[in-house]
Amino acid sequence: MIINIPENSDFSIHNIPFGIFSTQDRSPRAGVAIGEHILDLSAVAELDVFEFNTAVFEKETLNDFISLGKGITKKVRRDIQIWLEDENSILAGKPELFVKQVDAQMHMPVYVGDYTDFYSSIEHATNVGKMFRDPANALLPNWKHIPVGYHGRASSIVVSGEAVHRPKGQTIPNGSDQPIFGPSQRVDFELEMGFVTGKNTNLGDAISTAEADDYIFGLVLLNDWSARDIQKWEYVPLGPFLAKNFASHISPWIVTLEALAPFKVSGPKQEPDVLPYLAYQGDRNYDINLEVGITPEGSEEQTVCHSNFKYMYWNMAQQLAHHTVNGCNINIGDLYGSGTISGKDENSYGSMLELAWMGTKPLKMKDGTERKFINDGDTVSMRGFAEKDGKRVGFGEVSAKILPVK
Repeated sequence: MIINIPENSDFSIHNIPFGIFSTQDRSPRAGVAIGEHILDLSAVAELDVFEFNTAVFEKETLNDFISLGKGITKKVRRDIQIWLEDENSILAGKPELFVKQVDAQMHMPVYVGDYTDFYSSIEHATNVGKMFRDPANALLPNWKHIPVGYHGRASSIVVSGEAVHRPKGQTIPNGSDQPIFGPSQRVDFELEMGFVTGKNTNLGDAISTAEADDYIFGLVLLNDWSARDIQKWEYVPLGPFLAKNFASHISPWIVTLEALAPFKVSGPKQEPDVLPYLAYQGDRNYDINLEVGITPEGSEEQTVCHSNFKYMYWNMAQQLAHHTVNGCNINIGDLYGSGTISGKDENSYGSMLELAWMGTKPLKMKDGTERKFINDGDTVSMRGFAEKDGKRVGFGEVSAKILPVK
């Protein structure tokens, strides 16, 4: 191996995720994470080893690189794997090609033109339905027939590490029929995965479940922040607005669909049968271990959630098929959130709304304080990895701090 990769690294030779980084002496550019290092793809391109216009590696997002198509992006990933494992490859003896991750600043990996957030965990949807509607009829009639989703705001999607201020908005006090304006008292995280599309379609085109993988470039971790008290007042009749669009965070490395192929698993049984355009063949869920930790300012992190992406009722192929069945066109770099990922066990719930059950079961932090929702100064960190047969493919983390209201 050309470079040492620590045991249990998220960024093993089996991964090779793509991202955008910079250092004090390197402008934002494309790289891949390998162990504790980043391989500078712009520097590798100077060795004249790629058969395409490598100016794409010097761009501030990966959109142009992704637009070259999977025929090229998959070959780049495979070539890098081969070079890293060959002691005599073109990477050998060239430490200038590598940068330590701790010395780099990560940037948004893609320009996100459009963002859609789904609602595809049956456990999460059931929990929310129990809290806010009739527990006996927690799921709305359409939920098992369509992957429910809404169009979110792309401009406020930011990369891990960028702090965000507590949002303000209208809320309705208990027992009142008049709203008040002020800071949200119920800021929450939502544990999600996001997928990034890698091909454009034209208006009127539809993507089938069989074709979906060709259009999905890769995945990131996604923290879809929510202000639950603002949401409660505003979401009827048109759904989330100010409660969601103040910020969403993604992890900086895009893990390709090819890297995740060994971790495919079957999803939950879908009953009743879905309509034909949502039917699919094979295993389309992914066994990705997920966890969430909260670090109060000046204290230690407390893990509050262990979940898994395999729990999703609706898979990515179905989400993309439904999204485009009406002819809606998609673009390279568009981001699609899974919706909050919750499992059946209480410690697998993917939001504070569920973990603390609307504030009735506060969570204890290591410093002795309690949390019903997220406090100012708290840092929320999400991590994810897949592991099987000695292969580990991880996402690193998406982490962000909540600052006081601005």
